[in-house]
Amino acid sequence: MGKITVLGTGGWGIALALAAYHAGHSVYMWSAFKDEADMLKKNRQNERLLPGITIPEAITISDDITVAESSDITIIAVPSVAVSSVCNSLKSVVKRGIIVNVSKGFEPQTNCRLSEAISRILPDDIVVVLSGPSHAEEVSRNIPTALVAASRSLVGAQIVQTMLSTEFLRIYTSDDIIGVELGGALKNVIAVCAGICDGLKLGDNTKAALITRGLSEMTRLGVCMGANERTFAGLTGIGDLVVTCTSRHSRNNRFGNLVGSGVDIKEALKSVGTVEGYFASAIVHELSKQYNVDLPLMNECYYILYENRDVTSVVNSLMSRPMRME
Repeated sequence: MGKITVLGTGGWGIALALAAYHAGHSVYMWSAFKDEADMLKKNRQNERLLPGITIPEAITISDDITVAESSDITIIAVPSVAVSSVCNSLKSVVKRGIIVNVSKGFEPQTNCRLSEAISRILPDDIVVVLSGPSHAEEVSRNIPTALVAASRSLVGAQIVQTMLSTEFLRIYTSDDIIGVELGGALKNVIAVCAGICDGLKLGDNTKAALITRGLSEMTRLGVCMGANERTFAGLTGIGDLVVTCTSRHSRNNRFGNLVGSGVDIKEALKSVGTVEGYFASAIVHELSKQYNVDLPLMNECYYILYENRDVTSVVNSLMSRPMRME
C-alpha cells in the first residue's frame, strides 16, 4: 500500500481521505488553517459539513504542507480559487509525483482549466483529474459511487484507479482530461440555474428542459475547447450534471434556490459558503466570447449573478428566443 496526502479538509477532502484509508493506504490530511487542523485533530470530525462522520486516528492531520513529502498520490481538494496558491506551496515538497485534482472550476486569474494551472506550476508531475457525480455526504458513508480518473498519462490515471478504488468507489479511466474537467466545472453553472428554477417554483418540465439544454451548451463549449463530445454523455457530463441539478447536497443548487427566491446574492453566498458555479459563471461568460459559442443559459446566469438582471425577465427572454431545430 502507499502514502496518500489530501490537501484540503472540507467535506470532499475528508470523504476522499476516508476512501483512501479504507483502501488500505497511509493517509495524511493538510489544512491551510491551524485552528481547523487543531479542531479536526481534537474532535476527529467536521460536524458542520459531515455530521456523524468520524476521521480515524490513523489518519494524520496537519497544517504543515511538508506532510505531503514522499506521497504516492497528492490530492488537491481545495476551492478552485486556492488551487494555484496550494500548488506554489507544493513546489519544494512534491517531486515527480502524481497530483490528483478534484476541485471543479477554473483558475480565476487566467480562465485556464485547473489542470493547466497545475501543470504550469508543477511541470514535472503527472496531473490526473478525478471527477464525476459524487457528493461527499454520500461517499463518506460508503454509498456506491462511480468516478472518472482522466489524464494525458494513461499510466497515471490507472495508478489512481487502482489505488483509490474500493468496493464502494468504482473508478474508470479516460484520456479526455479536457472533457472530464470541463464537465465538472460547467455543470456547476447549470446547477445554479436549476436552483433558480426551484426558487421560482417552476416545474419538473422546466428543470428537464434546463438540464438537457444545459448539457447541449456544455458540450458545445467543450468541443470548441478540445474535448471529446462523447465525454459529456458519461459520468462527468450528464451524470454529474443531473446529480448537481437535483440534489439537496448541492451548494450550487441551494445558492441558486436562494437567488430565485429573491435573496440578495451576497447574502446567498454568505449563507451557502463556497459556490463554484458563481465563480465559474463569470469565466464561462468570457469563454463564450473567446470561442464565439452561443450559451444562452449560462450567459443569462452570468447576467443574473453579476449584472442584477431580474430572474423573471430571464425566463421570458429564454422562452421567446427565435425558433430553431433542436
